[in-house]
Amino acid sequence: MTDRQPPRRRVPGPAKPPRPGVPRRPGPGARPAARRPQPAPRRPAPNLIRLGSPRPRLRLVSLGLTLVLLAFVVRLVQVQAVDASAYTAKAEENRYFSTTLAATRGEITDRNGFQLATSVDAYDITADPSMFTEKATETKDAPEQAAELLAPILGKDAADLAAKLKKPKSRYALLARRQTPQVWKQIKDLKSALADKNPKTGGVLAGVFQEPSTKRIYPNGDLAAGILGWVNADGKGGGGIESQLEEHLAGKDGMITYAQSGGRRVPTAGSSETPAVPGSDVELTLDRDIQYMAQKAIEDQVAKSKADRGYVVVQDTKTGEILALANAPGFDPNDLSKASAENLGNPALQDAYEPGSTSKLISMAAVLEEKAAAPDTHVTVPNRLHRGDRLFKDDIDHETWYLTLSGVLAKSSNIGTILATQQLGKTQPEANKVLYDYLRKFGMGEKTGTGFPGETPGILHKPEDWSTSTQYTVPFGQGYSLNAVQAVSMYSTVANGGVRVEPSLVRGKKGPDGRFTPEDEPKKTRVISESTAKTLSEMLQSVVDDPEGTGTKAQIDGYRVAGKTGTANRVDPVTGRYNGYTSSFAGFAPADKPRLAVYCVVQNPTKGNYFGGQICAPIYKQVMEFALKTLQVAPTGAKAPGMPVTFKPED
Repeated sequence: MTDRQPPRRRVPGPAKPPRPGVPRRPGPGARPAARRPQPAPRRPAPNLIRLGSPRPRLRLVSLGLTLVLLAFVVRLVQVQAVDASAYTAKAEENRYFSTTLAATRGEITDRNGFQLATSVDAYDITADPSMFTEKATETKDAPEQAAELLAPILGKDAADLAAKLKKPKSRYALLARRQTPQVWKQIKDLKSALADKNPKTGGVLAGVFQEPSTKRIYPNGDLAAGILGWVNADGKGGGGIESQLEEHLAGKDGMITYAQSGGRRVPTAGSSETPAVPGSDVELTLDRDIQYMAQKAIEDQVAKSKADRGYVVVQDTKTGEILALANAPGFDPNDLSKASAENLGNPALQDAYEPGSTSKLISMAAVLEEKAAAPDTHVTVPNRLHRGDRLFKDDIDHETWYLTLSGVLAKSSNIGTILATQQLGKTQPEANKVLYDYLRKFGMGEKTGTGFPGETPGILHKPEDWSTSTQYTVPFGQGYSLNAVQAVSMYSTVANGGVRVEPSLVRGKKGPDGRFTPEDEPKKTRVISESTAKTLSEMLQSVVDDPEGTGTKAQIDGYRVAGKTGTANRVDPVTGRYNGYTSSFAGFAPADKPRLAVYCVVQNPTKGNYFGGQICAPIYKQVMEFALKTLQVAPTGAKAPGMPVTFKPED
């Protein structure tokens, strides 16, 4: 035996429990283990909530956020790239405000530089309606309250102002134009007082502002208003010279663009400006002092005679310049609300009327120029004259007059004038044609050349259209019509040696640079010979100087005066029928060295005398005497020629 131990028997250890989910593998030769029955799944208790998976919700939220971000990106691209310029322009439009810089209107002066029309500083009162909402003002009826406060200051209707302020989507409303600085100061003080009471909103007038402007004023009131005209609410000439020369007077408006916030200018944001160009000053041919005297004289006579209206014209016979052109009744262009519509024009240029005997000047000029008669030619004048289809008479009944041709003019005989003009042709139609040609040469039937708006050329039919009676009434001033400037021009033509100088109202213009540009020389036309003009002048002196003349009330001490009276049947502008009279006187002085022509008309005098020699000759004297002294025209000292007026039948 040896010490060697026999091998130990291997005893198997305890079996390891199977791992969960891992099937137990049987050993070799072992029988498969019987499958244990699986327990039934447990049902959740009926009151327990089972949590769902969060993944679908996260996906949905992610998708929504992606779509929102995508929309923002698309909109951002559209705003900053596609529509960038449009939005930039809109932003600029809302931020920047453009306003007009009104050009200063040119002045109108008389020939000596005295102001007749000028412009002063003024303000356009504006508002921002968006600042009158309940939110902006914390007041429900802010537009109404503001309108009630502004109405008495601006002289506007409160309801109209409130309507302009009730437009919250608008940023601009014009409340009143061309208000004086005093008006704006009242509004400004009221704004400050309301702002102190309500610092948060600034009060109901916080949205009221001003824009610099100008206001047209006429320092002399109604003086020469018929010539000057007026400026309308839009700042444009509404009549007279203001309208005629609008292009020169108005200038050219400028423009300023600036940043604004809350209705106020932002001074640090910069601005762009196009300066306004002032209008040109206009110098008229009028003499202020002579105009004043003429206007006062005719106003007094129209009131005294209870007439419809009247006019006085004063003209320089050498230059054709109108020194005075007065109308009565007139108007004050500073306050058109008190003016009558029928007085707003210029009747001296716009009224067409039959002149009467003052136009016998042309008939006599034709007779003398055609050598159909001489100043001392005898003319037997019966009390009645049958011609055509009617009997003609003079202004008074009389026995047969034995007159010279000069006497026919001095006594203003209608019958004598018909007889004299019949000598212009072998037949009446031939005589009519000659007379018509002289009427045209003296400027009848066409405008004077002043260019004044609304001027009438008068009415002068061709001789073949004259009726049976008209061909005999035209020689003494009935049957055709003219205006007052045409009438004074015919006398200036004779005074100027037979040369007609086109009447003028404007001497020249002074531009913004201060340079004066005179008007073009007026048109000059030879109408009658110098010798005929001189003879006619001497005949016209008999009208004033001879005791039998109709114009003795026109005499001026120390001066020789040539003139003619007129008393015409007047066509009523309403009915178109003859009703009342047109009384007139025309003449020039000094007759031997003419300087001025004056013409006066009173339409339809209804109180007192209506003869031109009685109511117009004194006005002529008053105005002519003043004008001669104003212009320092000395009398010549020569005596009138004293041409014979009558002749003895046996001669």
